Amino acid sequence: MLGAFAIALSATAFAAEPELKHLFPAAGQQGTHVAVSIEGKAEPWPVAVWCDAPGITFRPTPVTGVFDVEIAPDATPGAHLVRLWNAEGASAPCAFIVSREPELRSIEPNDEVSSAQPIGTMPATFSGRLDKVGDVDCFAVTLKQGQSVVAWLESYVLGSTCDALLQIANAEGRVLAFNHDGRNLDPLLAWQAPQDGTFIIQLMGFAHPPTSSVQLAGGKGCIYRLHVSTGPVVRFTQPLAIQAGAKSTLRLAGWSLGETEIAIDATHLSAESTLPELPLASSRSLQPIPISAVSEKVEPEGDANVVHPIEVPSAVTGRIGVAGEEDRYTITATKGRSYELKLTAARVGSSLDAWLKIQSLDGKEIAKNDDAAGSRDPLLIWSAPSDGPFTIAIGDVTHCGGPDFVYRLQVTEAAPAVSGLTTSHSVTVQPGKPAELKAVVKRTNGFKAKLQLAAKKLPAGVSAAAVDVPEKDGEVVLKLTAESAAAPAGQPFALVLTETESGREHPVRYSLVATSEDNGVPQGYSELAVEATDQLWLTVSAEAAK
Repeated sequence: MLGAFAIALSATAFAAEPELKHLFPAAGQQGTHVAVSIEGKAEPWPVAVWCDAPGITFRPTPVTGVFDVEIAPDATPGAHLVRLWNAEGASAPCAFIVSREPELRSIEPNDEVSSAQPIGTMPATFSGRLDKVGDVDCFAVTLKQGQSVVAWLESYVLGSTCDALLQIANAEGRVLAFNHDGRNLDPLLAWQAPQDGTFIIQLMGFAHPPTSSVQLAGGKGCIYRLHVSTGPVVRFTQPLAIQAGAKSTLRLAGWSLGETEIAIDATHLSAESTLPELPLASSRSLQPIPISAVSEKVEPEGDANVVHPIEVPSAVTGRIGVAGEEDRYTITATKGRSYELKLTAARVGSSLDAWLKIQSLDGKEIAKNDDAAGSRDPLLIWSAPSDGPFTIAIGDVTHCGGPDFVYRLQVTEAAPAVSGLTTSHSVTVQPGKPAELKAVVKRTNGFKAKLQLAAKKLPAGVSAAAVDVPEKDGEVVLKLTAESAAAPAGQPFALVLTETESGREHPVRYSLVATSEDNGVPQGYSELAVEATDQLWLTVSAEAAK
């Protein structure tokens, strides 16, 4: 931190706070060095870089906007947040991914079928960018008759400025398979070769957020990671989550898997985390497997009309196997208690557009939800009107069904909770001039504890008096002040909501996802590699207020 701090404070008086839109490439393998360029503003060069995890070191090169990134062999795999910073402030954080496997690069020119970049050993991951308007990146894969290839993309989840699509063509350029959207706006394409040959995976995209133009997009923000495999690829597991502190058996569904079951020891894993990787050689998973705090069951095979009892709390993985099917479960509720029914389907790439109902035993509908706020999956928080059994019903909005119409239903008592979101990822304070930071507080499920908003991990000479949070949800303002002798600084800090009686703390986060609609056209990003952070940034300016 001190070395980077010295770099940042060497900036001249005309410096502005940095801006970081994208990193390219946005990933690197453990134990390697990667040349990473930025899209944004970093003048004067060099600027300092902060990362939310150890083992990832950004060193500026003589080339403006380019860093040599050293990734330690033991750097934690997964998505991490990176900021640029100097004496004037810090950029918004941006995701950088550490992988265990090699990270290859897309090599231009590969715009045409005839110049497609060969794919050798698989599985393979390529970092690339659609550099110019109309750009198409092509990759050649050699397959045997009947062999399956699976290609999927990370682009939207990296905040890319293109809505990508994938297609497979033959050597003459005739399109054989196509996909535009998978779990989100990122495509997923699985295809089986009809004969021996070399086939071309083509990657292109349209502008995101969308515009009136129909031409293919390109530019510095059109970044991607392309994954290609002819080996085992796990699309779903049964169950879809693993109970923390327990041993489980997972049945795998996907491609080139056969009838595969694997044993998982989660006795050392904590709830709200994810399984780092599956113990299956040369396999890839389309998404991490969550670790839950409740018991995980699988819907029994057999008659779809049978109503299955489930306990509270617990979760069940099921499937709407045929068109028009509805799954039903019963729970025993207590009058006046609130229950949370959370269904996950679209979020894990299921084809199910689910609805969720609570019914009395005679079939009378008590509550229903289709899409929860900001999600395509339903959520119900429901207070039982009486003691006794109630039915939970699940179906598809479009009355469809099939092998990939899977879901996970979690039923728990609705615990009182509080959340806080800050409206800014950073704040700058000058000696003698207070700065304000706003947080929006929301209580759910009858949360009643008295709260204070406070700041933690502040540098010497900077303070912030804790503020009582009103009982009514809404905006709360915290003021930060710096003493006249406070040294210039740039560092992460935290906001917390503290329960005044128990001292329990709840982090206040800055959300990186954003959604809005303009005439029904979705804007922004509802799903990112990292969706929020509780590590905010504080800059103490060297210039005292006049």
